[in-house]
Amino acid sequence: MKKRYFLLVILFFSFSVFSQNSVVIKGKILDKNTQVPLEAATVYLTTVKDSTVIDYTITDKNGFFKINTKKISSLVFFKISYVGYQTFKQEENQIISDKDYGIIRLSEITNTLGEVVIKSEAPPIRIKKDTLEFNASSFKVRPDSNVETLLKQLPGVEVSPDGKVTVNGKEVNQVLVNGKPFFDKDGKIALQSLPSDIINKVQISDTKTRKEEVTNQAASTNNASINLTIDENKNKGLFGKFMAGYGTDNRYESSALINYFKGERKISVLASSNNINSTGFSMDEVFDNMGGGRNSSYFYSSDGSYGFGNMRFGGGKGITRSNMVGVNYGDEWFKDFDSNTSYFFTNSNAQNTNTTKQINLLPTGDFTTQSNAKTNEDRFGHNVNFTFEYKIDSTASIFIAPKFVKANTKFASNSSESSRDQNNQLLNENVSNTFDENDKTNFTNSINFNKAFKRKGRSINVVLDNDNSTEIANSLNKSTSVFYQNGTPNDVRNQNINNRNLKDLYASEITFLEPISDSLRVSFNVYGRTINDSEVRKAFDYDKTSQKYSTVNDNLTNTISSTIRLIAPKMGFAIEKKKFNLNFASGTNVAQFDNQSLYLGTTTKLIKKYIFPYANFYGNIRLGKSKSIWAMYDYTVNFPRASQLLPIENIANPLNTFIGNSNLELIKNHSINFSFNDYDYATRSGYYIYSSAEIFDNQIVSSTLFNDSGKRTTTFENVSGTFEYWFGANWNKTFKKEAHTFKFQIGSNAGLTKSKGFTNGDMFVAHALQISPRANFTYEYGELLTINPSYTFTYNDTRYTNYLINSATNVLHTFNIQTTNYWPKNWVFGNDFGYTYNSNIADGFKKDFYLWNTSLAYHFFNKKMSAKVKVYDVLNQNQSVTKTITPTTIRDEENTVLRRYMMFSLTYKIEKFAGKEKPSMPRW
Repeated sequence: MKKRYFLLVILFFSFSVFSQNSVVIKGKILDKNTQVPLEAATVYLTTVKDSTVIDYTITDKNGFFKINTKKISSLVFFKISYVGYQTFKQEENQIISDKDYGIIRLSEITNTLGEVVIKSEAPPIRIKKDTLEFNASSFKVRPDSNVETLLKQLPGVEVSPDGKVTVNGKEVNQVLVNGKPFFDKDGKIALQSLPSDIINKVQISDTKTRKEEVTNQAASTNNASINLTIDENKNKGLFGKFMAGYGTDNRYESSALINYFKGERKISVLASSNNINSTGFSMDEVFDNMGGGRNSSYFYSSDGSYGFGNMRFGGGKGITRSNMVGVNYGDEWFKDFDSNTSYFFTNSNAQNTNTTKQINLLPTGDFTTQSNAKTNEDRFGHNVNFTFEYKIDSTASIFIAPKFVKANTKFASNSSESSRDQNNQLLNENVSNTFDENDKTNFTNSINFNKAFKRKGRSINVVLDNDNSTEIANSLNKSTSVFYQNGTPNDVRNQNINNRNLKDLYASEITFLEPISDSLRVSFNVYGRTINDSEVRKAFDYDKTSQKYSTVNDNLTNTISSTIRLIAPKMGFAIEKKKFNLNFASGTNVAQFDNQSLYLGTTTKLIKKYIFPYANFYGNIRLGKSKSIWAMYDYTVNFPRASQLLPIENIANPLNTFIGNSNLELIKNHSINFSFNDYDYATRSGYYIYSSAEIFDNQIVSSTLFNDSGKRTTTFENVSGTFEYWFGANWNKTFKKEAHTFKFQIGSNAGLTKSKGFTNGDMFVAHALQISPRANFTYEYGELLTINPSYTFTYNDTRYTNYLINSATNVLHTFNIQTTNYWPKNWVFGNDFGYTYNSNIADGFKKDFYLWNTSLAYHFFNKKMSAKVKVYDVLNQNQSVTKTITPTTIRDEENTVLRRYMMFSLTYKIEKFAGKEKPSMPRW
């Protein structure tokens, strides 16, 4: 309690001191000739001695500016910078009282051919058309900071604890280094591993597809892209970091990254190995690879699914041991020919113990399934990416991006489960031992050719894509299923199933753009696609006589194949003005869907032909330099899977038989997205609002029949009138007072879905509401201390029609506080402390827990080496529990997690630029 009052006294004293030592600088900036206010001009103060930026702001739409800063008793420069205008510069002996500069008029730059242009220093922030540019040297960070730390200092940029970067509400989905990928466009490796002091500019713009880039079209998405430009003096050198650690319970971690940059040539090698659940690459300055509130890793993930209402807290599933090696090579082989190559090798082993309690919802009564499973999974993967870009001449270019993936997965499971009705009567039991091995090879390639013509805006673009994959799976299954009601026969299996899946996709698109005027452009487009998909399944029962899996199981042996041929002519137009851009396209899709199966000696063919419309719209309205509205509409039609259409009984799961429905129709839905962004760089505050909707005219859902023993038979039906709505808002504000920085952030997400399906012949309807408000506060005292508390409240409520229960509700409270102390000199002390409470977890699962991770590091040898001691889960309370509420089930699940361990590690950094290496030993 005394510490709390002490902190309040310090904060109050800080405010008092600032109020006595602050001044206000204001004025208005106009164009000298037109007298028009200049919006988004950069106004800043620098020291005369070394040009260090003291403070800055941005003019508003009326040309006004206002800087609240500390009193300055030394020589300073007052400067104004605006693109296309001469820089205003005025020396001040001191600024110790409020100052009003009145109206300042800037003159446009006029440059005569052959005239010498004198380059002026870059302002801290500059807005150039659609690009926001920050001068990295204007933002003070610790000398040993990475790029992620630099981004956190930039106004309007937010970096979440899991490493997600947003700029004024726009999620960053691409990070480039000098305009090129660094391992991958995801960019997390670049943000965590590149030192901030080699960065010259941070440029932020809307993310464009390759086609939009080469044809100079407006971005169709609402994502942001970051380009990091490296200082010319630092773009030639060798730098990297090596870390190794060992701890209690035989825990270990290691990582290494070495980079060689020389002009256009960039070579990077990374490696990582650990058994602490970090399935990727991380160089977090406080916790390294250790999982925690602030830890984020770079990794390739397999396909997954998300269930509405899923509430997870605690660590991940199981204990994972992983290894990774990666190489990235980028170079300009010859003039106008750029290339980038990356290779990853990954392998991991995950062991887990799972406990699940699931309530299965029925119209007349529910039943509960409880299960336990022990699993072991090994994964191996090779991933190779290439990009080649050749500028044939000033009007034509070709871009090629092949990608090759080779992956192998081995999965072993030992599980048991039982189901009981509401009267606790046993319905069924199942015990199984399975071993699955999956080998997958995938090759994709994209070729983009663009040719511009003499008339500005006229061009032709050709895109050729292919996606070819082969997947071979072998499954060994030993299971016994016992049914206790209604005389259902027991199911005993000892079988081997071989699957061979082939998929070949070929697509082509030709687009011709024709300008009607400077701002209006029409497009003519033809898109074609062919998809061949086949699955051959062969099942063999165990023969006791030969002691081999040699007896063909006809009920599990089948062949399924499908072919989709589609051609879509489209026409559209685009209006691109200074303040807005609109893009609309529509057309007709003509498709043929051929399906064929061979099952139990019977061949079934199903051929369907479709004609359906295509429509797409997106637009952006810029209400000023800091305000914009973005909207998108898309009408989407998707095909059902062949297994959903063809009348084949899939009895691979002894508790659930699947049968196709040949009467299924296409999936049709409307996608609507909207966002509004407003960030005021003058006041360092802003907010954004976004919403999205998926409205289904036609959707495919499951129709399940349960017998008295809980055994299921599932087919598929079409429904309409379902939807998914999402809404979110966020507000943030930053105050800077002397050495104190205060960052406030308040936001909320909300979702509403309506789902339908059939259970025992009756249609159910489920309305699900999820609301998740959050609050985040960060206090920074110079470069010495950071305190970051946050709180998230998640409420989930699902209401049902045609079930015995009317609703299911759950509430999750999550509180976290992160602290990092960089005092005394060369010491770093970090703590992550979190508390999680789940209101409605099932009996047998713990409702709440604490997770506290701590780290203490000491830097020596001129900060080139670090010794670190870390403790994960200090209180030994970590757990992983999931509450998932779906339209048909309520599921509680617990998995194995890492518990308390201590780790000691050493880190070594190497930095050598332009032939000069920082001294690795202190001078005595």
